[in-house]
Amino acid sequence: MPELPEVHGLCTYLDTQLRGAVLSDVRINSIAALKTADPPYSSLEGRTIQGTQRFGKFISLDAGSLFFVFHLAKAGWVRYTEHPSSAGLRMGKSNIAARLLLHRVADDAHIGLDLTEAGTKKSLAIYVVRDPLDVPGIATLGPEPLSPDFDENALAAILKSSSQQIKGLLRSQSVIAGIGNAYSDEILHAAKISPFAIAKSLGGETVQRLYDAMQEVLVGAVNAAAGKPSSELKDTKRSNFRVHARTGLPCPVCGDTVREVSFADTSLQYCATCQTNGKILADRRTSRFLK
Repeated sequence: MPELPEVHGLCTYLDTQLRGAVLSDVRINSIAALKTADPPYSSLEGRTIQGTQRFGKFISLDAGSLFFVFHLAKAGWVRYTEHPSSAGLRMGKSNIAARLLLHRVADDAHIGLDLTEAGTKKSLAIYVVRDPLDVPGIATLGPEPLSPDFDENALAAILKSSSQQIKGLLRSQSVIAGIGNAYSDEILHAAKISPFAIAKSLGGETVQRLYDAMQEVLVGAVNAAAGKPSSELKDTKRSNFRVHARTGLPCPVCGDTVREVSFADTSLQYCATCQTNGKILADRRTSRFLK
């Protein structure tokens, strides 16, 4: 799933490419992906893109009093081209959920922007709204972890009030915006914290490590994504992981084997030596007894 660093990089890239471009055609190929009806998506046509903005994992295209907002969910992405196809889309017959056609007047470029989603489970969401805060997922977002006012004290206050496991808390968008499964694994590994640790049980020194790790991992990933076109951002993300999606490989810090805990529709990766004092966490697929 695209998370804060990739969505930030994608948002910056789209802002560079689309600012000043006129939306000539908006095509919705997946009615299930479109979550709003008023205003109609056709009302975007003829409007000029004023800029783009990121809200957590959401991207908003500002079309001047109307906003095209999308969330890429688990398997969505954006395909950008300056040689768009003129072929029509067959409703529901491809992995394309929506297609935007734009004309950038400054250099007479014709741009195609496809929102795509792989797999059979479709969760990509599109909204056409008068204000980004009209999108329920944006209205309920927690603080941005890289904002200037999100400091160690702000994180400590969040942790102190939660009995949730730290892995789940970091992924909760209403608590902290933008962090998902991959970067929560990376942050907890860098902070040397078990993913099953209870948030409010973390002491002052551990909270400091967690805050520092959050900044280090997210800032590093944002910097790595900076200036990359949309076609390169996924590979950039994967190339910098230390534990996420590296089950069975050696931990780059201590050399121990990276281990996995699987759940119904997701999994986490961790290093027992770095994070749990050597304790092997129960993999829910194979054991109900290991604690």
